Amino acid sequence: MIRTVVVDDERLARNELCFQLEQLEDVEIIGQAGDGLQALEVIDQLRPDLVLLDVQMPGRTGFEVARELVDRDNTPRVVFVTAYDQHAIEAFEVNAVDYLLKPVEPGRLARTIARVRRLVEPAQRPGEQPAALQAGDLERIVDLVAQRRGRREPIAVTVGERLVLVQPKDIVFASLMDDTITVVTGTLNGAASFRTLDELHSHLDPDVFWRVHRSHVVNIHKIKEIVPWFSRNYILKMKDPKGTEIPVSRTQTKRLREYLSL
Repeated sequence: MIRTVVVDDERLARNELCFQLEQLEDVEIIGQAGDGLQALEVIDQLRPDLVLLDVQMPGRTGFEVARELVDRDNTPRVVFVTAYDQHAIEAFEVNAVDYLLKPVEPGRLARTIARVRRLVEPAQRPGEQPAALQAGDLERIVDLVAQRRGRREPIAVTVGERLVLVQPKDIVFASLMDDTITVVTGTLNGAASFRTLDELHSHLDPDVFWRVHRSHVVNIHKIKEIVPWFSRNYILKMKDPKGTEIPVSRTQTKRLREYLSL
């Protein structure tokens, strides 16, 4: 059995990934974590064979966790599972087994687990040590990234009993609350059909839509005002009819300062 830990800061994303893993015969989910610091504690305690890591998380990013694991005894195999396609090359550099883009296709996950299985099997034939991400894998991922970035399809939003198609450029922000993703434009407010905010974000231009907080994605072209807040953080007032205020997390504050030369 491949003893596995799943790490993602979105509970629904963890649940979905665990469900898919449970459909595979030789995978045992022995633990979960909701942030990078908790992930390191769980990994130290349980010593899994495999860790499925989200990239953007509070506490420590997935890459920070992976780098810490490299220097430890009994290092588990690492697979990144994320909506953020721009980190594929970095995954190659930290010797990850694979890099999966959300939403994860069951067949793609099964192929990744097959690769992990060959890595952790104790009775491998000499000379057949499977490698981590290869150059060919990276080329495939880069091609997929290019396809996704070239495709900016409308987002389906439920408003009352209607299903409205919203163009990404019209979205002011999207927020996650009580397991519901709300999309707000200048004229409407409705529920998106995506299971996680990561999945919605993966359908938007990452240069325009920023995940400024674990519960909020904003269109940086739709920010009306930036208000200084405690500990040198910021609150964003958006250009929706209510002038909604959205907090900026500590990790994203630095990016915002650099972008605006604050």
